[in-house]
Amino acid sequence: MRRKLVAGNWKMNGSIAANALLLTQINAGFGNAGCDAAVCVPAPYLSQCQALLADSAIALGAQDVSSHDAGAYTGEVSAAMLLEFACRYVIVGHSERRGYFGETDELVAQKALRALHAGLVPIVCVGETLAQREAGQTDAIVSRQIDAVLSLIAENELTKIVVAYEPVWAIGTGKTATPEMAQQVHAVLRQRLHARSATAAQEVRILYGGSMKPENARELLAMPDIDGGLIGGAALKAADFLAIIHAA
Repeated sequence: MRRKLVAGNWKMNGSIAANALLLTQINAGFGNAGCDAAVCVPAPYLSQCQALLADSAIALGAQDVSSHDAGAYTGEVSAAMLLEFACRYVIVGHSERRGYFGETDELVAQKALRALHAGLVPIVCVGETLAQREAGQTDAIVSRQIDAVLSLIAENELTKIVVAYEPVWAIGTGKTATPEMAQQVHAVLRQRLHARSATAAQEVRILYGGSMKPENARELLAMPDIDGGLIGGAALKAADFLAIIHAA
């Protein structure tokens, strides 16, 4: 049975004071939670959060990584740099990166590969817009996005990734896919994994990332192919984030 993972994505939020309070509260309430947990924080706060999580069961993650190892790429952050701050996870291909910054499926795949080769666990995000869903294109869109990544990764490394399904129309809108709607897409993603590797299909965790909150977490997490959550707004409130962790 796959162990659940709840990962918080702070996006472009936080301050030195707010981070310290939030992580202190999350650490205090984590207890013997029966799942894995992580927080993916803005790059300027990696050092602070590394120190705050030094003796914690909660892992540290970043929100993006360069597709390059090093060099003249002003503003980029390499996988090797993230490792120096004890990052375990890194988000790649979030819909905001795809939509606002024009990241292509190919670039996302390169970032995932770079993270893997450095020893990071990429959380590979896929998802459709409302227009694409209404046009009946959901399965084709998410399959295309995940296949671009799977095609670059060696079969023996596939089990090292995490996938996150985030319907773009449900991010930060308060709208949420029903558990059945989310499960349907997760099952499609599981099938795409199986097409490459039966082992990966069994072991890779697929998170749901569309407005998961304490009120709906338990129902979503009860679905057979939903292995946790990539949490946005609720990850900025200790009580809400902890409630989702304990629901998992």
